[in-house]
Amino acid sequence: MQNNFVRVFVQDIGRKTLGIINNLGAASIFFSLAFVRIFRPKQVREIIQQIYYIGAKSSTIVGLVGLFTGMVLGLQLYYTLTKFGSEGVLGSVVALSLIRELGPVLTAIMITARAGSAMTAEIGILRISEQIDALYTMRIDSLRFLISPRIAAAIISFPLLTALFDLIGILGGYITGVVLLGVNKGAYFYRIHSYVEFVDIKVGFVKALVFSVLVSTICCYQGYFTHLRKDSYGSKSVSISTTSAVVLSCIMILVADYIVTSFFV
Repeated sequence: MQNNFVRVFVQDIGRKTLGIINNLGAASIFFSLAFVRIFRPKQVREIIQQIYYIGAKSSTIVGLVGLFTGMVLGLQLYYTLTKFGSEGVLGSVVALSLIRELGPVLTAIMITARAGSAMTAEIGILRISEQIDALYTMRIDSLRFLISPRIAAAIISFPLLTALFDLIGILGGYITGVVLLGVNKGAYFYRIHSYVEFVDIKVGFVKALVFSVLVSTICCYQGYFTHLRKDSYGSKSVSISTTSAVVLSCIMILVADYIVTSFFV
């Protein structure tokens, strides 16, 4: 009895491991095929439309989250640094925290919640309503038409929105630290200028590019193959795929954040 339990347990682990490996391989091939098609002609209009949807329409929520993140950082770090008599370095600590870590991560999570979920749902509905099959019937490349513009737009939008988040977050730290708590204005900006280096900015943008590839690939992949799900079908499969896309994207953002950070520490 115990041997059977162990065998079933090991088989279950092996089955799930193989499933994860298969999905990783399929998603990698999916991204490669879609990325190559970005450089096909007549893609500019579709890419601009997706930049507007993924980037421009996400700027408000990204800016709002960035402002309050900077304000909270300024408030918390001020009282922490005051204990060590180091409140003068508030500007550098806020800026480095945003540029290296919080900016890319929170921006990616916000875009995933707003645009990534919508991408999965939209592509999933196109799949279950057989509109993607109709594109294939009309000899239209569905990857080039649906997926490539979204991946290209994500690669362009994520770094720009990350920069917006960082700038507004630093402004939020200024509002809390200088305006509300009385930190010297010159010291705040001088510390930012002195301690923030190009490598810090580079780390933030590298993370933003990595997150853009992960989020766009996961969300599009989940929607494109929603009809192959074994746990549901029809409209329910779209909702489950959307949930899976958001959860997986958030997990992979944090995993990739650790991996990228380990290369630059």
